[in-house]
Amino acid sequence: MKAMIFAAGKGTRLKPLTDYTPKALIKFNGTPLIELIIKKLISSGVKEIIINVHYLADQITGFLKRNNNFGIRIEISDESNHLLDTGGGLKKASWFFDDNQSFILHNTDVISNISLNHMIDYHKSKNALATLAIRNRISSRYFLFNDDYELCGWKNIKTRKEVITKTSNQSKEYAFSGIHIINPEIFRYFQNEECFSIINTYLNLTKIKTISGYQHNKDYWFDIGTQKKLSEAEGYLNSIKK
Repeated sequence: MKAMIFAAGKGTRLKPLTDYTPKALIKFNGTPLIELIIKKLISSGVKEIIINVHYLADQITGFLKRNNNFGIRIEISDESNHLLDTGGGLKKASWFFDDNQSFILHNTDVISNISLNHMIDYHKSKNALATLAIRNRISSRYFLFNDDYELCGWKNIKTRKEVITKTSNQSKEYAFSGIHIINPEIFRYFQNEECFSIINTYLNLTKIKTISGYQHNKDYWFDIGTQKKLSEAEGYLNSIKK
């Protein structure tokens, strides 16, 4: 199985920790975030990974080299000159997914005990083009899913913008967890632009394809976006280990 890790972000909300260190190398209980994600992917059966880089990219590539790519094939998708957003970043790395098999897309700043294997099985059972990990939590933005956990819209709480893409008698709000399972067929539908959001692509595709939601409310999950969230996540995991 193959996977991609999004590691190109500047991590501005983690400043000053990211003044001289890329977010992917910020340590979580002593271990760089990207190492935790790589090892989680490997434990789930992933043998090949591509990682996009932008900010302080040489530090990430150097870290991987020093660790011998953790014993697997790791490729780099270099966005040093131009950050491509989520859709553009995945599009640039599309050449890597040449085996016609669904793959994992994982944010580098997400820590959880979600079972990726269970999520993959769910994705296959739904015959979905893409499956998004979702959960009930407070957020400023939500995906909307119908009773069959099919994506049918999106809303922004702050701007009050709401997009409905598929008719549904009743939709439920779920926050996205930064983990996707994607069928490479999706590349057929990518737009011509170089830089774009994959979220907009998902919303547009709901009219012709199934974009499913995998609810994982019983798992622990943390977005390491700020120093406060980093500290809270470390504290939680340390407490459950005792």
